[in-house]
Amino acid sequence: MKVKDYYGTRARIGLIYISSSTVMEPEFYAMAPEGVSVNTTRMHLPEVTVKSLRGIMDGDEVEKCTRELARAPLHSICFGGTSATFIEGIGWDEKVCARMNGASNGIPCTTTSTAMLKALKAVGAKKVSFVTPYLDEVTERGRIFLEQNGFTVVSSRGLNIKEDQGIGAVTTQRTYDFALETAKPEADAVFISCTNFRTIGAIAPLEEKLKKPVVSSIQASFWHCLKLASTVPTSEVKGFGRLFQA
Repeated sequence: MKVKDYYGTRARIGLIYISSSTVMEPEFYAMAPEGVSVNTTRMHLPEVTVKSLRGIMDGDEVEKCTRELARAPLHSICFGGTSATFIEGIGWDEKVCARMNGASNGIPCTTTSTAMLKALKAVGAKKVSFVTPYLDEVTERGRIFLEQNGFTVVSSRGLNIKEDQGIGAVTTQRTYDFALETAKPEADAVFISCTNFRTIGAIAPLEEKLKKPVVSSIQASFWHCLKLASTVPTSEVKGFGRLFQA
C-alpha cells in the first residue's frame, strides 16, 4: 500500500515570521499540496506602528534569521511581513530581498510586499481596493507604496488595530465583511494586507461576491514561494483564489 509523505519531499518553504503572530503558518499549511512543508524562524515586533516596524528592520536580524533557515535544504525563503517590507516606500522590499539573498546560501528569497506586487500584476490589477487591519499611519504607508509601484488605489481602509495579537484575533467573517465594505466597483482587484490577518477562508467567497480577483498577503506569499521553488505548480492549489491559476 502506498503511504503519504508530508515532509517537504516536493517543496520546503522557509518563513521568517513575527513571534506574536499565529495566522500565517496555518494558512500556508491549509493551502499546501501534499509534499510541501513550511519551516519557520521568528523575530519580535513590539507593536504594529511605523516606529516599531522600522525598528525591527534595523541591525542584522533579517540576515540572522535567513542564515538560520538556510541551514536546512529549503527551496525558497519568505520574509512574512507586509508592512515591515513596504514601510520605507518604493524599493524597500527589494532591499530586504537583497539582504536575504546575501545570507541565504543561494536559496531564492522574497518578501510579502514583493509577492504582493507580483501577485497583483499576475491577476491583471491596475486599480486596487486596499484593505488592512492596521493603524491609519501604517495603512497610509501601504497605500503610498502601491501607488509608487504603479497601482491606482481607489479605496484604502484599516481597522486601526495596534497590537499584533489583536490583529490575529480578528475573525475571518470580520475580514470578509470589512473587505466588502471597502471594495469599490471600479477596482480591478482587492488586496487584503497583513500576515497575521485571517484571509484565506474569505478569498473564494469574496471573489464570488465581487466578481474580481482577491489577493491577500499570505496567499500571495505562498504563491510566490511556490513560484520560486519551481517544483510544485501553483495550479495545484485549489479553492484559494484566482491567483493560483494566473
